[in-house]
Parts: sequence; C-alpha cells; structure tokens
Amino acid sequence: MLSPNPDYIKELISLVKESPYPSHMSMALSRIELDSSVVSLDLGTCHMQPFGIVHGGVLATLIDTATFWAAFLRLPEDAGLVNVDLKLNYLEQASEGRLTAFGNCLKAGKSISYAEARVEDESGKIITHGTSTLMALPKKGLRLSAAKFIE
Repeated sequence: MLSPNPDYIKELISLVKESPYPSHMSMALSRIELDSSVVSLDLGTCHMQPFGIVHGGVLATLIDTATFWAAFLRLPEDAGLVNVDLKLNYLEQASEGRLTAFGNCLKAGKSISYAEARVEDESGKIITHGTSTLMALPKKGLRLSAAKFIE
C-alpha cells in the first residue's frame, strides 16, 4: 500500500501557507493524511460580522478547505479538485480564539468525492458542521518537487 511522502506533505503545507487566499484568511493547513485534514484559523477582527461574532463565510471557508484537503491525497498526481456542492449547519457562535476544522473524506472516487468537516472552538465545542461534494479536475494538479507517495 502506498503512503503519503513526508517530503511531499511538508512541501504541500508550505505551499498552502504561502498561497494568497489562505494567507489572507490567516488560515493554515495544519495536517493532511489519506482521507483526513486539519485546518486552523486564529480569529481576528477581520473575521467578524457587525454583531461581533465570526462571519458565516469564514466558517464556510473552513468547511470547504478541510473537506477539500481531506479528499486531495486520493487524487492522481496530475489532478486537481474543486468543490461542486457545500452544505453547512451553523450550530454555535464564536468570537475569539482559534477555530479548528477537521475534515474526513467519506467516499473517494475517480471523478467525484464526498467529504465532511466540523469546526470546533478551543474548548472542543462544535461550531459548524458541513458536507461537500468534490469533483476531480484532470491535468490541474499541483507541481511539487517531491513525489506524492512512497512505497
């Protein structure tokens, strides 16, 4: 069985950290494994809506990102991925601290994958839960120097 190459994972996490949108959101891919991911975000004033709680779009971004990376490693090296459906349930409010999204790929397919994620606050309270349908994009993969898998 193939396992993810630690050098690839390190390079991938660095690439995501330096990418414009995750950097803008102060969001980081903390961990990625086959079928799972962890994404973290330290809340700031830029993440708040006028009532002083985190904006729903920030929570949607965390769900979208965690589901994306949970499904990513199952793709062929030359393929990318895009979300085609995102469903969320906002369960609690948050206004400070670190939010962590835990993604799990429930079904990895050649063209369509299905994943879920939950966002928790620092105390472990679930703030948001969501699911995502993702579509593979042939020939849109990331070009990293390390191989994705080792035998």
